[in-house]
Amino acid sequence: MRALWQRLRFWARLVLRDGLALYIAARDVRTPWFAKLLALLVAAYALSPIDLIPDAIPVLGLLDEVILLPIAIALIARLIPAVVIAESRAAAQAMVERPRSKAGAAIIIGIWVLGAGALLWWFFTR
Repeated sequence: MRALWQRLRFWARLVLRDGLALYIAARDVRTPWFAKLLALLVAAYALSPIDLIPDAIPVLGLLDEVILLPIAIALIARLIPAVVIAESRAAAQAMVERPRSKAGAAIIIGIWVLGAGALLWWFFTR
């Protein structure tokens, strides 16, 4: 069972990387316009929290991430020149592997909390 979860996590990371690679490739001038349009649509869907099939539905909720997105990404990657998709995947992999700063995240969350607190204080003191 543990091996299955590791494989699913691996595939999820590949989908994330390739969705990001499509976004990078869509911004490249060597990519045809129709591939840019499709790549932007699929990348936006892949990185969006809104799903075609809600994740709350057991089994079917993961259908789009497990089946539909990889198929769409593979088909659109074929429309993009091989050099561009290879460079985009390398750039996306570097972005995904970049270390994340927990201190930076804590600072951003702190700023949001302070901003929300100031807004509430201003609202309730008027």
